[in-house]
Amino acid sequence: MTRVRPTLLALVLSGLAGCAVGPDYVRPAPALGDQFHGAAAVEARHDVPSGNLVRWWEGFDDPLLTRLIAKAIGQNLDLQQAQARVAQARAGVTSATSALLPSGNVEVGASKTRQSVDTPLGQLLNQTPNFDRNGHYYEGDAAASWELDVFGGARREREAAVAEYEAARAAAVATRLSIAAETADAYIRMRGLQARIAIAGQQVDTSTRLVSTVRLQFEKGVAAELQLRQAEGSLAQIGATVPALEIELDQTMNAIDVLVGEPAGTMRDELAKAGTIPRAPGIASMGAPSDLLRRRPDLIVAERRLAASSATIGAAISEYYPHFSLGATLGSATTFSSTFLNGSASQGTGTLGLRWRLFDFGRVNAEIAVAKGRNQEALLAYRQAALRATADVEDALSALVKRESQARQLASGVDSLQKARDASLAAYKGGVVSLIEVLDADHALLGSRTEEAVADEAAARAAVASFRALGGGWDADAGMNPAVASATGIAPAGD
Repeated sequence: MTRVRPTLLALVLSGLAGCAVGPDYVRPAPALGDQFHGAAAVEARHDVPSGNLVRWWEGFDDPLLTRLIAKAIGQNLDLQQAQARVAQARAGVTSATSALLPSGNVEVGASKTRQSVDTPLGQLLNQTPNFDRNGHYYEGDAAASWELDVFGGARREREAAVAEYEAARAAAVATRLSIAAETADAYIRMRGLQARIAIAGQQVDTSTRLVSTVRLQFEKGVAAELQLRQAEGSLAQIGATVPALEIELDQTMNAIDVLVGEPAGTMRDELAKAGTIPRAPGIASMGAPSDLLRRRPDLIVAERRLAASSATIGAAISEYYPHFSLGATLGSATTFSSTFLNGSASQGTGTLGLRWRLFDFGRVNAEIAVAKGRNQEALLAYRQAALRATADVEDALSALVKRESQARQLASGVDSLQKARDASLAAYKGGVVSLIEVLDADHALLGSRTEEAVADEAAARAAVASFRALGGGWDADAGMNPAVASATGIAPAGD
């Protein structure tokens, strides 16, 4: 039988090492359409300034909002947890990379023993001439081992680890954008509540003056007690709405404190200062639905996890094939310290190992089936996430346009209802109409002004939702790594 030379074996192994079993990942491209259906209506908002998609919060032109978002990005604990998960994933890449490289260790030891002469062995040795009960032993070894990745299983595992690391980095960016959007949403909700409380307070003042007028007329015998009690009841109803709004306002302020990483109540004085509901800015560079695949970090997370699941299929398939390992040990062992490094004390071993699950293919088949099932699940999850992303955008754009239209109509109605209320009050004082007409006008005006504030708040929050749905908050054109690094302070995968 012809003997295979070591050099030939090395060439064969090196040739095999160039391939990796399992499917090579191909990034899917879900069909998402050519444009957003709501884009035309949003782009027709020519009377509003356009906001930058990367730093969209600055488009609201509210310095306090900008400062709160900067503080939230710097101090939010959810983001810090996401950064910790990135560090863990990066360690996973390091571990997977180390599996491809040789490993080595050095062991050095010295021992001293004293033999008992009361044991059977000691009694026998004690009868030996020149027997020394004391003994010494010195040994030092340098060992190295390397599992050859002939069929690429370890490389597939590293590929999966890198994809998971990239998913963790993208998830950190997604957390950052979510925190910015949640902070802006909470701030706008706070301003909306403050506006509604102010409207209710103004109406309380108006109703208080009306009660004073009716009470004066009652005291003069001009108005009946029924009219006085009706006016007082209306005033109480309006005043009762304020505490409920104040409870919600306190809760919203506390939520803002938590978002910026502060104890509840820390920023209460600053947040309580008067301010208006920020006006929704325009949306520039909306792009096509397909742009969401590279712009929205949550979709990048889903895609990278899909890539990781694809790589695990190859790692599972590699268990069909034998695994080879090389090992070597070189060292010295002696009972005399003077000869520890002498040639006579040297020792060494060399090993070629083989591990093959030859009779375990049933379990390997099951492991491959599990990996393929997870990959299919990840693919469907990615497609579903892409569809939901487009729905998020369409919903937000529709809400933005329609809420602004509602606010404009309500603003026009408020002017008319204010005039109607003034006219009814004048008519009441002239004895032309009853107090009921005045109270009805008050309620209609209060409801319309409240609805207008709610619509303004909803429009601004819809703008925040639009920027969030579009993946605004980081520069997708700059590439994934720079964006993630700037957003989280974590270096790219290849560093």
